[in-house]
Amino acid sequence: MEQSDNRTEVITIGLNKTGRNFDYLMEELNNLVEANNMVAKETLTQKLDRPDPATYFGKGKIEELATLIQDTGIETVVVNDELSPSQIRNIEKQANARIIDRTGLILEIFANRAQSKEAKLQVELAKLKYQMPRLHTSASQRLDQQTGGGGDGGFTNRGAGESQLELNRRTLQNKIAHVNQELKELSKSADVKRKQRDRSELPTVALVGYTNAGKSTVMNGLISMFDDDEDKQVMVKDMLFATLDTSVRKITLPDQKTFLLSDTVGFVSELPHQLVEAFKSTLAEAANADLLIQVVDYSDDNRDLMMETTESTLKDIGVENIPMVIAYNKADRMGISYPSREGDNLIMSALDESSLKDLIKIISEKIFKNYQTVSLMIPFDRGDVVSYLNEKTNVISTDYDANGTMITSELSDVDVKRLKRFIIPE
Repeated sequence: MEQSDNRTEVITIGLNKTGRNFDYLMEELNNLVEANNMVAKETLTQKLDRPDPATYFGKGKIEELATLIQDTGIETVVVNDELSPSQIRNIEKQANARIIDRTGLILEIFANRAQSKEAKLQVELAKLKYQMPRLHTSASQRLDQQTGGGGDGGFTNRGAGESQLELNRRTLQNKIAHVNQELKELSKSADVKRKQRDRSELPTVALVGYTNAGKSTVMNGLISMFDDDEDKQVMVKDMLFATLDTSVRKITLPDQKTFLLSDTVGFVSELPHQLVEAFKSTLAEAANADLLIQVVDYSDDNRDLMMETTESTLKDIGVENIPMVIAYNKADRMGISYPSREGDNLIMSALDESSLKDLIKIISEKIFKNYQTVSLMIPFDRGDVVSYLNEKTNVISTDYDANGTMITSELSDVDVKRLKRFIIPE
């Protein structure tokens, strides 16, 4: 069934197994549904200690679902858990509707949003791995049709069906191997670019956090403060998983200190492990960062759960022991005073220039803390060194005498080593 705005109407269902976070997870499911151009018209829930191994819901609730489908004409059901192939098949058979589990829903969203070649391949890999254990769902239906007559003919057809299943499995395995190879090639290219950036010795800062927390808005705010080039802005949309691709931008501050800022894919509760695995290379920007900025939607009542999800997902992909600053964003929605700094954390709004200035101050304190203020004597015939210092470092003072130009400047450890012979001993 379709609405006039072309969004597919669905019924969302979920099991309240422990009570903990259930309402939040169901609310999030409805948001994921919306992000997939669907609208949840009805919701069914049930309290059970564990899912029914055959039908997820208990018998009575499945019958209630079937009646609701018949009464409303809604043909799609979205489930707030990952289901086994047999559960999907059994619910579809008893409820007479298309069943999408939580993992399948997120995979659909990612498939629709992927823009770059790498993101598309990563999503394709995740979908193929998701499909692999589910091959026998369609195969079983095919076997049921083929063996309807029973007897010897049934055995003959059954064997043919099983051969087809093996063929399908090999086809998927070949596709997985092919996609893996393509991703390896892309990963090599990304590694080369990353190593080139590493050789530039620029510190790196990665924005991480829950999807729709405002990471891209923070990034655009920081870019616009120091660069008028609108082409460097990243896409912003008030929707889960608006962007899947990691964007990297160079930020040069007024004092000539420079760092690389990356905006990474957002997280969500129970992010399918297939996607966590697939996006490890994309999230390598976070794994190799000198500083993480966890952007949190401060206006969301579930922010603590979102932070737990972010930190556990980072751990799953091997991002540990990297300094982290918390940017509690969207304070403008709460009727409170901001920006407000608490240690290294900041209550802020990405739409507020004062907030962004305070965030830059915290970033600078973290990634430029090893900078040294030194005095250098540059001979008059080394104008190239004077130009470098003026263009690339924060020059505090300049003076001249018979021996050359004396400059006092803030230098990184790399520049101190590079320009050691010009530095005046203290």
